[in-house]
Amino acid sequence: MAIKIVVPELGESVLEATVSRWLKKEGDFVNVGDVIVELETDKVNLEVGAKGAGILQQIAAAEGNDVKVGDVLGTIDEKAEQPKASAPAPEPVEVKQVEKEKEPEPARNDGRQEERSSAPQISPVASRLARDKNVDISKITGTGSEGRVTKADVELFLQGQEKANEKGKQLPAETEALPVESASVTPSERPEERRRMTRRRRTISQRLLEAKQNTAMLTTFNEIDMGAVMDLRSRRNEEFLKRHGIKLGFTSFFVKAAISALKAFPQINAEIDGDEIVFKRYYDIGMAVGSAEGLVVPVIRDADRLSFADIEKSVKDFVAKTDQGKLSIEDLRGGTFTITNGGVFGSLLSTPILNPPQVGILGLHKIEERPIAQNGEVVIRPMMYVALSYDHRIVDGREAVQFLVHIKQLIEDPAWMLVEG
Repeated sequence: MAIKIVVPELGESVLEATVSRWLKKEGDFVNVGDVIVELETDKVNLEVGAKGAGILQQIAAAEGNDVKVGDVLGTIDEKAEQPKASAPAPEPVEVKQVEKEKEPEPARNDGRQEERSSAPQISPVASRLARDKNVDISKITGTGSEGRVTKADVELFLQGQEKANEKGKQLPAETEALPVESASVTPSERPEERRRMTRRRRTISQRLLEAKQNTAMLTTFNEIDMGAVMDLRSRRNEEFLKRHGIKLGFTSFFVKAAISALKAFPQINAEIDGDEIVFKRYYDIGMAVGSAEGLVVPVIRDADRLSFADIEKSVKDFVAKTDQGKLSIEDLRGGTFTITNGGVFGSLLSTPILNPPQVGILGLHKIEERPIAQNGEVVIRPMMYVALSYDHRIVDGREAVQFLVHIKQLIEDPAWMLVEG
């Protein structure tokens, strides 16, 4: 009986995925629960396990293929039994003795010696092709796993040689005599590499473009003196760490301040649904996290009910999950407002793009000592630029500016957070 391996439910609003990697190959025996294939969605990577034991009979969707929920990825032959491990072959003692008695063969420049010494880095097909075409493998850069030279690498090298030979025949005699440094390279011959976008990158590009086209997005700016928060952290961080097992960061201050501002200006914690405005009376704060595969926005749910320590732990957990590729669909679902911190990468100022259907996103930036006027004197203070991008369809400039002023007041005098509750 054949068991079908199908694309499972992918989560809210996720209908398609891309086959990222097969962990088993046709003919392999798999046990129940073994991870067989990984799928990449626009939000997370999912592992698909075997629902029965048997031999992986067929791979129906190759790596890189786009698939939908319910599509068949492959089949498992449930009747097939696990192959028994064969006994180890005896050591070829006699063969070694015979080889010692033989006269050493003279070295031949036919590529075989190179194939034996470099076998772990060259596929058999590539080795045969290189030998037939009299190609020096050491001149080829492998693109396979762990730098392995493949047949395609050899063919590409041969094509390059043919183009070089043709170009040399076409050059006039006086050009041939020029030194190598004088030869010009046309733009079409410059090295280029094409890579297909990952599903996540395709989705990111599509949604960011839609955000620019389908919202009336504007950005307003302000700057915050971070001295009070930095002083509080330096005085309380050690005690905070002992009590909660985590350092007191800047993130929790801005999450708390943003929630207070959202309560004061509820239209920034809303969304548009047709001709209606939906005001959210809960505060699920998305935290943008950058990764090699693209930006993700895990959500801190009911952040208004959490302590500073709870928020810091949530952010640390999200960063770890992102690095390990273990974010779940639930981690990314929903969100009423987003905070993104380009300052961790050194950004001094930026205009963050909205994360629809949300109508507001707060951008944090690098803390930098700058001269400012204070009480009639020029002083050096640790300053941060902050930015609020908002959908002007339901958020006016007045509310947007006051939103940032509200956050500025709370951060510059953190004691107000206690008063705000």
